[in-house]
Amino acid sequence: MDERKNNLLKVIVETYIKTVRPVGSKALCDMFNLSSATIRNEMADLEEMGYLEKNHISSGRVPSEAGYRYYVSNLMEPEKLTGGDMLKLQKIFANTDLELSDAINKCMDIISEITNYTSVVLGKSSEDNTLLQINIIDLGNNQVVAVVCTDKGNVENKMFTLDSNINVKEVIKTSEIINKMLVGTPINDVSNRLELEVKPIIKTQIRQYETVYNIFYDAFNDFVNNNSNIHVTGKTKIFEQPEYNDVSELKRLANKLEDKSFIEKVEENSDEDEIKVYIGKENKFDSNVTIIRKKYHINGEEGTIAVIGPKRMDYQRIVGLLEYIDEKLDSRKDK
Repeated sequence: MDERKNNLLKVIVETYIKTVRPVGSKALCDMFNLSSATIRNEMADLEEMGYLEKNHISSGRVPSEAGYRYYVSNLMEPEKLTGGDMLKLQKIFANTDLELSDAINKCMDIISEITNYTSVVLGKSSEDNTLLQINIIDLGNNQVVAVVCTDKGNVENKMFTLDSNINVKEVIKTSEIINKMLVGTPINDVSNRLELEVKPIIKTQIRQYETVYNIFYDAFNDFVNNNSNIHVTGKTKIFEQPEYNDVSELKRLANKLEDKSFIEKVEENSDEDEIKVYIGKENKFDSNVTIIRKKYHINGEEGTIAVIGPKRMDYQRIVGLLEYIDEKLDSRKDK
């Protein structure tokens, strides 16, 4: 595509992103010092090439999915952060008391706040952990705490109040059997092995084995549920965008944002470490949104940060923000 069409498409995309109004030829004449007829011809060519679409309620054009893709791949330049945005993020990274995961979550909270898009952090899930040990702590008064520890250093505590006919020593004995049989098992597989392998054994050794078994089953299930490490901010922010003023569309997307299985699709096939942009049908989450995401690997921790917005997303700003966060995360390596 020649330089004039490139420049014209860039201006149309960026104007539409800001105004949410179809762009007509008159608005571009002075900017390009060209006649309205010439601009119309160029816009017609861009439409024929599939980069623009005619809006049915006006004579202006809007970018197509292909137009956004061409813009992102060939024309867009990441936007430098404003002083205010940079200061908000710098404060988080300057707080050395914050755990890395908390710092990442807070940064993405800020991005959601300043952009009115939805932000997502997908850390390492429980499936990456194997059982290191489970301990039972007797608190007295028929209360115990089950402590699940994994090889990745993750720890989950769950308190139980025992029935009066349950002996704490039997609960502790069951934990010893589990440690002997299941250490090294992926956490997501523990419940299944608990049912098939451990339960038949404690049935012969523990009097109230069903009740005792349920204590451990619940403890492991809680670990899996609490360590999915999905952090979503601004689920309703995206609905402030005019693309989602239709009630049925709003409900459909809202349901996806509440569904863990759909949120996990944000990072599907994300093998690349660089910032990636998935527009409309390119992403597996929803064909009516854009997802911009970046994987991180910091001191043994890894995950994905992502922003979900309309296809009319402010690509320059979001890519600039994620580049800044990536740079700051990189500076925390081995510290």
